[in-house]
Amino acid sequence: MAPTRRDCSGWEMFLPAGRLLLFALLFHPGVAKVCNDRTKHEQDNSWFLKKEEALNIMVLMPMNESALMSSISQGIEPAVQLAIEHINDSGEYPFSLITKIYDTECDNAKGLRAFFDAICYGPKHLMIFGGVCPSVTSIIAESLEGWNLVQLSFAATTPVLADKKKYPNFFRTVPSDNAVNPAVIKFLNYYNWSRVGTLTQDVQRFSEVRNDLTYELEKANIHIADTESFSNDPCVNVKKLKDNDVRIIIGQFDEHLASKVFCCAYNLNMYGSKYQWIIPGWYQRNWWEQANNTNCTSRKLLTAMEGYISVDFEPLSSRPVKGISGRTPKEYEKEYYRELQQKGVEASKFHGFAYDGIWVIAKTLNRVRELLRTKERQNMYHNFTVDDREVGKMVLDVMNETNFYGVTGQVMFRNGERMGTIKFNQFQGGQEVKVGEYNSIADILDLQNNSIKFQGVEPPKDRTFVRLQRRHINVPLYSILSTITILGMLMAGAFLFFNIKNRNHRLIKMSSPYMNNLIILGGMLSYASIFLFGLDGGFVSDKEFETLCTVRTWILIVGYTTAFGAMFAKTWRVHAIFKNVKMKKKIIKDQKLLIIVGGMLLIDLCILICWQIVDPLRRTVEEYSLEADPQGRDIAIRPFLEHCENTHMTIWLGIVYAYKGLLMLFGCFLAWETRNVSIPALNDSKYIGMSVYNVGIMCIIGAAVSFLTRDQPNVQFCIVALVIIFCSTITLCLVFVPKLITMRTNPDAATQNRRLKFTQNQKKEDSKTSTSVTSVNQTNTSRLDGLQTDNHRLRMRITELDKELEEVTMQLQDTPEKTPYIKQNHYPDANNILSIRNFTDGKDGEKSILKNHLEQKPQAQWGSMDPSRISRGPLEDINSPEHIQRRLSLQLPILHHAYLPSIGGVDASCTSPNGSPGSSPRHRHMPPSYRVMVSGL
Repeated sequence: MAPTRRDCSGWEMFLPAGRLLLFALLFHPGVAKVCNDRTKHEQDNSWFLKKEEALNIMVLMPMNESALMSSISQGIEPAVQLAIEHINDSGEYPFSLITKIYDTECDNAKGLRAFFDAICYGPKHLMIFGGVCPSVTSIIAESLEGWNLVQLSFAATTPVLADKKKYPNFFRTVPSDNAVNPAVIKFLNYYNWSRVGTLTQDVQRFSEVRNDLTYELEKANIHIADTESFSNDPCVNVKKLKDNDVRIIIGQFDEHLASKVFCCAYNLNMYGSKYQWIIPGWYQRNWWEQANNTNCTSRKLLTAMEGYISVDFEPLSSRPVKGISGRTPKEYEKEYYRELQQKGVEASKFHGFAYDGIWVIAKTLNRVRELLRTKERQNMYHNFTVDDREVGKMVLDVMNETNFYGVTGQVMFRNGERMGTIKFNQFQGGQEVKVGEYNSIADILDLQNNSIKFQGVEPPKDRTFVRLQRRHINVPLYSILSTITILGMLMAGAFLFFNIKNRNHRLIKMSSPYMNNLIILGGMLSYASIFLFGLDGGFVSDKEFETLCTVRTWILIVGYTTAFGAMFAKTWRVHAIFKNVKMKKKIIKDQKLLIIVGGMLLIDLCILICWQIVDPLRRTVEEYSLEADPQGRDIAIRPFLEHCENTHMTIWLGIVYAYKGLLMLFGCFLAWETRNVSIPALNDSKYIGMSVYNVGIMCIIGAAVSFLTRDQPNVQFCIVALVIIFCSTITLCLVFVPKLITMRTNPDAATQNRRLKFTQNQKKEDSKTSTSVTSVNQTNTSRLDGLQTDNHRLRMRITELDKELEEVTMQLQDTPEKTPYIKQNHYPDANNILSIRNFTDGKDGEKSILKNHLEQKPQAQWGSMDPSRISRGPLEDINSPEHIQRRLSLQLPILHHAYLPSIGGVDASCTSPNGSPGSSPRHRHMPPSYRVMVSGL
C-alpha cells in the first residue's frame, strides 16, 4: 500500500519566535566555526585527491514509526542502499557513499536539533539528502547557503521550496506539486476545454498550487469561470460551481475532504457525461473507503467518482529503457520489492526518486572531484586549496547541469526543480487506470488510444453550449393558412368580377358598386397581409425582416380602413336618408362617399408616416430561458423570437387602436340606427351590422389572445391569420352573397315585391275602414305602424318617379313634339307625386286621419284631366301659365332631392308606364289628409 504525502506541518507547527532566533544564531557561519573548533573537526577539503575515499552524505528523514510520514522513510531506505550498491558495482566512481540517517521525526524542533548535531558532532558532509516533511525541510533549506551545503530531496513536493531566492541551495528529484499544472494545461488544450473552475481546500499547500495554476491558465488563455475555496463543508461551493455552469472542475484537496466533495457532487447531480473532475493523484489506494466520513454510501461515491481524472508524477518510468544503472525501471522495481520482502517494510511511492537521487549525488560529486583535480593539476605551485564556499558553488553548478536517464525517467533540473513525467489516471469501474502521461522536458502529452472512457459518447463540454434556436412558424401551418388565404382571395376576386359585370344592374347600382369595389379591395389587402405575417428570419434576412415589419403593418391598417370605411360610408348614407326626415336633402353621390373613405385613409397615412419617421419599427430579438436538447445532446437550447417593435410601441398601438375603435363604435352606431331599414336594393345595413359585430368581437378576442401568446409564434400566427380570414370572409359574404342569391332568383324583387306588398296592405286597411268605424279605433296603433313602414316604401317609389319626371322635364324643354305622350302617360304620376308631397307628419296628423276618413267623401281620382286641355295644341298647352306652374312644382323638388343621386340612380324603365294611379285602390280611396301625412313622413 503506497503511503500518502500530507501537509503535516503548516505554519502552526513552527517554533516560537525566540527559539527560532536561537537556532538562527547557532546556524550562523561564525557559530558553525566555533562548533567545529569545539568538536575538533578540521576543515579538510582534500577529499578529491584521495582514492577510495568514503564520502559522507547527511540523510534527514522521519524514522520514528510514531512520526508523521515515517512510512515514506521506511520504504526509502532499501532504495538508497540499493542505489549505493549499484554505484559501487558500476566501477565508474572512485569513492564510496556513506549515508548517515538523522531522524527529524517530522517535527521542526527535533529536525533542527538533528541537523545541528549532524553539523557539530557528525562527520564532514558534502551534501544533504532527504527532507520529507515540508515545514522541517523549508526551515533547514533556508539556512543551507550559510553552510555552503546543497540539499537534494526526494519527497518534498511543497511549492514553497520552489522559491530560489529563499532556497537557492535546494534541489529535488521529485516534481513539485506545481509541476502538474503544465500537464493539466496540456490536457485541457487537448480536449479544447477553455473554461474551467477550481475548488480548493483552504490550506497553504493547495492554495499555492491553485495560485500557480491560475497563472498558467491565464497564460494559456483558459477562462476561469469560478474559483471556490472551502475549509470543511464543500457543498455550498460545489453548488456555486454548478450555478455558474462550470463543467470542468479542477480540485485541490486531500482524500478526507474528497469524499465530501463527491458526496455533494452526487447530491447535486454534478457527475456523468456533462462533468469532468480533475483531482490530485497522490491519494491512497481505495481512499474512498478509508476516508468516507459522509452520509453517502460507497456506491454513491463510486457513482459520482466514475470517470474522474487524477494527475500526479510518475513514480517509475514506463519506458523499457536501460538507465544510468544499466537496468530498466521494471528490473529495478523487481530488485526493490525483493529488498522490501527481506526487510518486511512497505513500499514507498518515492523510492524511485530516492534511487535516482543517490545517482545524482554520485554523479555530482564525481564531476566536482574531476573539476577540483583539474584545477589542482593546473596549479603550478602545487599548493592548491579550496574552501567550502567554492566547493558549494561548484556543486550547485554541476547539479544544474545534471542530465541522465534514471528509473523515473529523464533526470534534469530547471532552477532546482525536477523536470519529470506526469501521469494521468482515470477512475474506471472502481479503480484507477493509467490513460496517459506528460513529458515536461519535451512538453508532450501522450494519451493512450481509446483508454479514456467518458460517460457520454463524446468528451464533456467545458460549458453548456447554448444553441440559439429561432421559434419560427411551421411550414405546414403556413402552407395550410396560405392555401385558405388564396381561396379567400379567389372568392374576393369572384365577387369583384360579379360586381363589375353587373354594375349597371338596378340591384347592384343601388348598392353603390364603387363602394363594393373598395370593400373587396380592403378584404384582399387584409388577405395579403397574412402572407407577410408568416415570414420570419428563417425566410428573409434581418434587413428584409425590418422592411416586412413596416409593409405588413401598412397593408393591414389600410386594408381595414378601406373595407370598413366603405361599409361605414354606405351605412351613413342610409342613415342620412331614412333617419333625418326633416332635414333638407342634399345630393349624396358616390364621389362624396369616396371622399369620406379617402379622409379615413388620409388619417391612417398621417399616423403611419409619423410612426415611420419618428419611431420606425425595428427587428428585436427576445431570448427565452434555456431548454434541454430534445435529442439528448449535451447542449442547451435558447429559443429566441423576432418581433417588430420600437421604443414607444405602446403609444403608437394605442393611437391606432383608439382610431380604429372609434370607427368600429361609429359603425356599430350606424348599424343599430338603420337596423329597421330593410330595402334589399338599397340597404345593406343589416349585413353590415352583422359584419361589424363579428369583426369587433373577433378583433378584441384576437388581439388579446395574440398578446398572450406572443412567445408562441405558431399559435399567434394561427390566431391572427384565422381572425383576418374570418373577418374578411364574413364581411365579403354578408355583403355580396345576398345579392348573388337575389340576382339568381328574382332580379326585380328589390322593387316589385315591395310595391306589391304596399298595395296589398292598403287594400286590407281600406276594407277595414268601410266595415266599421269602431274597428279603426281598435286598429289605430297597428295602422300607424303600418303607415310608417309604407312611408319608407313610398319614398322609394317617389325616387323612381322623380327620375322619370326629370327625364320628362328635359324632354319638354328640348322636344315639344313629345307633349301628347307626356300628357297621356306622365301627368297622372306627376299628380300622384304632388298629392303625396302634401302629406303631413305628427300626432295631429294621426288624429286627422280618422276624422277625415269618417267625414269627408272620397276625392276625385288622381290624374283626371280636363277634356278641353286635351284638345288644345301642343305649343299652346306647354306654354300656358298652368303648365309653367306645374313644371316648376315638379322641377323644384327634383333639384333639391337627394335620393336618386344618393343611391346611384334608378333606370326609368323600372317603372311601368302602363300602371295608372287611378286604377289603384289606394289612389281611389285615400283621403286628402292621408296624402298630407305621407308627404310629411
